[in-house]
Amino acid sequence: MRVRLVSTSLPINQVLHGNCVEIMQTLPDNSVDLIFADPPYNLQLGGDLHRPDNSKVDAVDNEWDQIGSFDDYDLFTCGWLEEARRVLKEDGALWTIGSYHNIFRVGTFLQDMGFWVLNDVIWRKSNPMPNFKGTRFTNAHETLIWAAKHKTSKVTFNYAAMKSLNDGVQMRSDWTLPICSGGERLKALDGRKAHPTQKPEALLHRVLLSTTHPGQIVLDPFFGTGTTGAVARKLGRKFIGIEADADYVTLARQRIEAISPGDASALQVTASKRSLPRIPFGNLVEAGLVKPGDTLFCAQGRRTARVRADGSVTGGGETGSIHQVGAAVQGAPSCNGWTFWHVRRNGTLMPIDVLRSRIRAEMEEA
Repeated sequence: MRVRLVSTSLPINQVLHGNCVEIMQTLPDNSVDLIFADPPYNLQLGGDLHRPDNSKVDAVDNEWDQIGSFDDYDLFTCGWLEEARRVLKEDGALWTIGSYHNIFRVGTFLQDMGFWVLNDVIWRKSNPMPNFKGTRFTNAHETLIWAAKHKTSKVTFNYAAMKSLNDGVQMRSDWTLPICSGGERLKALDGRKAHPTQKPEALLHRVLLSTTHPGQIVLDPFFGTGTTGAVARKLGRKFIGIEADADYVTLARQRIEAISPGDASALQVTASKRSLPRIPFGNLVEAGLVKPGDTLFCAQGRRTARVRADGSVTGGGETGSIHQVGAAVQGAPSCNGWTFWHVRRNGTLMPIDVLRSRIRAEMEEA
């Protein structure tokens, strides 16, 4: 019987050389916040591919991508996913990316193992490689799966930050980003691209910004040339990278060492309201920001409610919370009372949400 030796400390901000399953087996249970996995696609290529000018296409034909039969790939997938699930914290999540060759097989085992799929995201490549043979549609996208460790996991999702990144509009699950090219593409000594499937930093920026906070730990078991680590360093996240290819390990370490850590004051993002501390309306009454007997108004000033000493309000023949009475006076099934109700200050109507923000600011200062 083989004994698994588990370390009591994490190899933070290190690139580890070796088999991903064997190294993950040394990590403690429930120890990382997020996993980003870009496993081998196990492409089933049928010979060399050439452009119309007869030049050879630099395809993914590396040994590390050749796992074997579908059964072999399934065993490989179960092995790394089992360890990934073990080392994830209870409220942790996993991202995995792939092409049509492998992503559906990976997704099946994710669900079979108890992961809870939150989204699938389409990375639409704005500059994909053409289909030179003209026998199929141009393969212009890859699929990412974002999954929680459990159905009940309280995963990190910086909704407001993603909305801000998208010019104030909800971020959708189709992301149009270019493939890695130009100066970002790492080169080998012979001038050719060092890694055939190097992911663009813009893709990892969006993944890490949306589902982690500064200081959290991101594990990448297929580290390649270190895009996850590079972006983590820029965004103030910690990382653990595992890579089986010694040349990629060297490139990744050099790449990350050349990056200056991000300025902590600039790494804060727009907080989602759900992540903010809950402030009952009664707290505004207790603080004297709204007094018993004060009148609340809708934005147009036509509908009103009267504040009571216990933080309830009465209006439209109903008594209850600001949300219940707001819904009642509109004849609506629900209402966000914080944005619906206003108070009059210096002759101007002000949303009571502004007063709630003052209390939150005081709590942060304390």
